[in-house]
Amino acid sequence: QVQLVESGGGTVPVGGSLRLSCVASGAITSSYCMGWFRQAPGKEREGVAQIDGDGSVHYGDSVKGRFLQGRFSISRDKTGGAVYLKMDALETDDTAVYYCAADPGWCGGPYKYWGQGTQVTVSS
Repeated sequence: QVQLVESGGGTVPVGGSLRLSCVASGAITSSYCMGWFRQAPGKEREGVAQIDGDGSVHYGDSVKGRFLQGRFSISRDKTGGAVYLKMDALETDDTAVYYCAADPGWCGGPYKYWGQGTQVTVSS
């Protein structure tokens, strides 16, 4: 069993920054896929970014531009037990509950483990 605990959410003004952390406990290894999803009010949950066990990164279509601009970045510690999401130049559209997820398989499939979520609110 794997437990995921997110932290780092909060309320920031437009243009602000946050760094989300997800720490895993239990039987997780570096081969697991770990990453981030988000769900805005009234919208479906969407992928933000995930890292496979081999280090390859997968970006959600709606936020890929933020990564390409360097405003968002995802990283994972060498043990594979934690994943981070750094977000700069936040916009009101980034307001959502951000969830950490992990799975023993590759990132393209369903995720077995989920955290409780951390709220990110970007105020105008």
